[in-house]
Amino acid sequence: MKYYIIAGEASGDLHGSNLMKSIYMEDSKAEIRFWGGDLMEKVGGTLVKHYKERSFMGFFEVIQNISKIFKDISFCKSDIASFKPDALIFIDNSGFNLRIAKWAKQHNFQTSYYISPQVWASRASRVHAIKRDVDYMYVILPFVEDFYKKYDYKVHFVGHPLIDAINDREIISEQDFRRVNNLDEKPIIALLPGSRKQEITKMLSVMLSVVEDFKDYQFVIAGAPSQEFSFYQTFLKNENVHFISNKTYDLLSFSHAALVTSGTATLETALFKVPEVVCYKGGWISYQIAKRIITLKYISLVNLIMDREVVKELIQDDLNPKNLKIELTKILDETNRKQIFKDYQELKMRLGGAGASAKTAQLIVNSIK
Repeated sequence: MKYYIIAGEASGDLHGSNLMKSIYMEDSKAEIRFWGGDLMEKVGGTLVKHYKERSFMGFFEVIQNISKIFKDISFCKSDIASFKPDALIFIDNSGFNLRIAKWAKQHNFQTSYYISPQVWASRASRVHAIKRDVDYMYVILPFVEDFYKKYDYKVHFVGHPLIDAINDREIISEQDFRRVNNLDEKPIIALLPGSRKQEITKMLSVMLSVVEDFKDYQFVIAGAPSQEFSFYQTFLKNENVHFISNKTYDLLSFSHAALVTSGTATLETALFKVPEVVCYKGGWISYQIAKRIITLKYISLVNLIMDREVVKELIQDDLNPKNLKIELTKILDETNRKQIFKDYQELKMRLGGAGASAKTAQLIVNSIK
């Protein structure tokens, strides 16, 4: 069978690579063509376009690059038409993928969506287009299945693929990790500032402001695979600040606490049982627009899944050195940490067990046999 997969950003590349592995296990003769990244390319198939080429953050930057985005959409349609896949698989990346899904359905391609667009967070009216254009929806969060039920749209809850990704990683000893990365014995505070240059710059400017207040700890920046080391060098001016590239899971394995940019990383950090403060600061225009269309009580997946505040969220103007110092101090306190660990255990139970990628691959392959 022939499969065409479209993923965006680093998280889509990760989940796409694990899905591809599972598809090959279900269908040994699978031909896969994809938009993704390095992890997907390592698995096999043919990379059409790397997510680095189309990574735009916020409403304003999207508008600035609108002509490039439309060219990519046009090229994607023609590439799908030439390949003639048995299954077209979308992974997250809704702004791009929902446009392709509409066209694909009109041209009689079977469509599957792995990791639902966040219609539960904003612009719920998009559900009607999803029902029309997506044949099979595979969701990874339990409350999303409940959301779609309200619209009489049957979806499959497959569990969260991060559990697989974490379980399948190569294990390194803490001694080796510290030695290889020139880290001393002080407890580690991980800094996860995101993957795009604008957000990294914004986040690190605030995150690094508290370094001098916590001299008994060492701060380690988790470098994104999409960025060069030279970009991060300007942030490495304090001897107590270190840098590790593309080894976030290893870093979280040995971290005592973390400051994390909102997104998938907030859930990853919780699954590694690392107390965290969630940080978000967008551009003023983007934030004002988002504030008016997003209807959620929380921005972090941890709090959304638990439906209560488990981790502190510092958003926009609340994300400042004073507040960050206060909240970091709280998650270093042993009494607070005991409650956080208890909450994290409940969180993991709510996410379901391992095997999300395998379940999804099996359902997709069976749907076209």
